[in-house]
Amino acid sequence: MAPRGVRLDPDQRRDWLRLIRTENVGPRTFRNLINRYGGAAAALEALPGLARRGGGLIPPRIPTIAEVEAEMRALDRLGGQLIALGEPDYPALLREIDDAPPLISVIGRAELLNRPCVAVVGSRNASGVGRTMTARIARGVGEAGWVIVSGLARGIDAVAHEASLGSGTVAVLAGGLDRPYPKENEELMRRVADQGTVITEMPMGWEPRARDFPRRNRLVSGLSCGVVVVEAAERSGSLITARLAAEQGREVFSVPGSPMDPRAGGTNALIKQGAMLVTSAADVLEGLVALRHRPPPLQAEEGTDAGFDAPDPSDDARGRILGLLGPAPLPVDDLVALSGLSAGEVQILLLELELAGRLERHGGGRVSLSQY
Repeated sequence: MAPRGVRLDPDQRRDWLRLIRTENVGPRTFRNLINRYGGAAAALEALPGLARRGGGLIPPRIPTIAEVEAEMRALDRLGGQLIALGEPDYPALLREIDDAPPLISVIGRAELLNRPCVAVVGSRNASGVGRTMTARIARGVGEAGWVIVSGLARGIDAVAHEASLGSGTVAVLAGGLDRPYPKENEELMRRVADQGTVITEMPMGWEPRARDFPRRNRLVSGLSCGVVVVEAAERSGSLITARLAAEQGREVFSVPGSPMDPRAGGTNALIKQGAMLVTSAADVLEGLVALRHRPPPLQAEEGTDAGFDAPDPSDDARGRILGLLGPAPLPVDDLVALSGLSAGEVQILLLELELAGRLERHGGGRVSLSQY
């Protein structure tokens, strides 16, 4: 990745945007390509050959220079900016997650992204008690100097943003900055953009789909030292955020509720699983004290992935990997051990399969074939 604190020049920024907007290229693949080829321009040139070796009949579509420049102009018209991973304004805490977006589009006060943050999330169909509790927690935590992060959804998210407008709030979108969702929160988004910050990893004009909300949720938790879940049913997006927070090493807080209210089923279950029970802003702040001044973890810089500069694998190696993969997710470490190949060779082969549209990545470093 770019050295921390160094800004991309205009050509690099354009190439980074072309690469991350390329079909079948996600944040992990982007990083692998940069580490393999040393830069986005070289990676773009290598994409067709990689996809072909992975079995792709049609190379992944790469946006034209004109297309990404049009996106950049549209963002500029909104008063926004693109911030690249490794640049000074990129959120330090978000950088820690293994699938950090290479580029984020930002409107508003970018400096809030590097202040200590805590997420507050919960049910869209929030109860009156849940709304009141959310406002108290968001306001109290915000007044103590923390920035409140949420997903701009109706219900708990919207209340959390409203309560923290004065102290600092960040809204994370599942679609483009010009496609706020839901429509009823469009005015709230404008107020957050004026007083706080709105961010997304998605391109301008992108209408959010169901699969985009879990992607959004990993950014909500990734920006934050901890996640407070106020109300959540037993199967809800808020529980996905809580799970992602735990995987990212963040603290999970949960507000208990009545066993008779299905909106409390998920929050009560989180407490049983070890989440910190909280009933006030003071409880959240007490739980965050130990986290606020923790030293940042060591970060691998560009090109330091061990063994990833291995030579192109043989056809025999490709056959071994394809024989081991199937529809069931398999940890990459197990794939290395079972194949007898080096970690670098396996990463290259997985990169080829992903660019060919044949690989699906799962949590916990697991992969499977998407066309089996």
